[in-house]
Amino acid sequence: MDNMEEKLKAFERLLNIMDELREKCPWDKKQTIDSLRYLTIEETYELTDAILEKDMDKIKKELGDILLHIVFYARIASETNKFNITDVMNSLCEKLIHRHPHIYGDVKVDNEEQVKENWEKLKMKEGGVKSVLGGVPGSLPAIVKASRIQEKARAVGFDWDNATQVWDKVNEELREFKTEIDNKSSKERIEDELGDVLFSLINYARFIDVNPEDALEKTNKKFIKRFQYLESETAKAGKKLEDMTLEEMDEYWNKAKGINE
Repeated sequence: MDNMEEKLKAFERLLNIMDELREKCPWDKKQTIDSLRYLTIEETYELTDAILEKDMDKIKKELGDILLHIVFYARIASETNKFNITDVMNSLCEKLIHRHPHIYGDVKVDNEEQVKENWEKLKMKEGGVKSVLGGVPGSLPAIVKASRIQEKARAVGFDWDNATQVWDKVNEELREFKTEIDNKSSKERIEDELGDVLFSLINYARFIDVNPEDALEKTNKKFIKRFQYLESETAKAGKKLEDMTLEEMDEYWNKAKGINE
């Protein structure tokens, strides 16, 4: 069987299963677009975890869960004739063709940056968006949102020229933050300066091609592994963390660093 035929057959099977579940399963019958929202967010984070872990089997599973949600939303919408899965796919195809004039039209591009610039310009024209930043979802996590804001600003030329300039900005913001701390300023002023420090660091990460969200999450996972080692080893020694000094805990922490790295 041709590979495309296999893909189409598998997708048809999924749509048939979704129809059957929606009609017969008490839980699936009860779901709405609103009730699925938080579950979709959870599934997306599970996918990002699998990607960070480079677990291809888990990535495959999580992609399946997200695909199920897409089909589920479309099935629910079709019941009130709002749209169906065919509309979803055709709309996506038209958007991809329209936003890639260098592939499907006569526009010439020399590099990835020009592709991004054209994408943002076309996006603004399509939706009648008045601001370049208007398409950044308000519910995005702050680090991801900062990255998207900076990427969109760059697409219209509002950006630093090189990483050295951005690093200078990081140090400037650090000095301003420290000044507010030293002056015992209000919580609001300190918070404001800390926000500037984080924003500038995220900007620098973009210039050196490091994803700040991934970097922080890797550190989170690393800390969890080390701390859990600290907990287990102190328990084996018959000790309780709350009864130990920081110096005592540091001995186990340094051992954990050696093991997990």
